[in-house]
Amino acid sequence: VQLQASGGGLVQAGGSLRLSCAASGRSLSAINMAWFRQAPGKEREIVAGISWNGDKTVKGRFAIAISINNAKNTVDLQMDHLRPQDTAVYYCAAKELEAAYSDYVGRDAWEYDVWGQGTQVTVSS
Repeated sequence: VQLQASGGGLVQAGGSLRLSCAASGRSLSAINMAWFRQAPGKEREIVAGISWNGDKTVKGRFAIAISINNAKNTVDLQMDHLRPQDTAVYYCAAKELEAAYSDYVGRDAWEYDVWGQGTQVTVSS
């Protein structure tokens, strides 16, 4: 699978952004997905994750919604009430599933096999 993230940009504090991660090469019905972010000088941390069937989600903060668009084969991240502290490069990541499909959604970067290129989110005060 290959991942392409989009939707980043500059937004004022309190505003919203919607990020999208397009997967190619494999259906999202066989992948657990997540969004991570990394700010300068900080470790990569999870923003949100979702299982292949949409039954399980994890979130790193409030005012976040993650969803699967099966028609477009994308995983979308809606972020509201953004703060300057949310400024970071946002990455989507995939855990490809084989044989038995688990709906466990990992919170750590090492649990994911494939990464997109990242999209910059900058929140101005």
